Amino acid sequence: MADVSPIDVQKALKGAEYPASADDLVSLARNNGAADEVVERLRSSGTKRYDGPDDVQKALFSGGDGS
Repeated sequence: MADVSPIDVQKALKGAEYPASADDLVSLARNNGAADEVVERLRSSGTKRYDGPDDVQKALFSGGDGS
């Protein structure tokens, strides 16, 4: 999978309201024009709910499941 940076994720999730489900964040990322790699990383993180941006970063870049 191509490299995805935390900055890419922040841009993709601009305007997110938390707590949010993974499906909500995937939809938001798509609507924000995120790269396919970012969308796939969100979809495949295994996390079902995020309480805030820190949870997203942990799940995507630390291997935590955050569920």
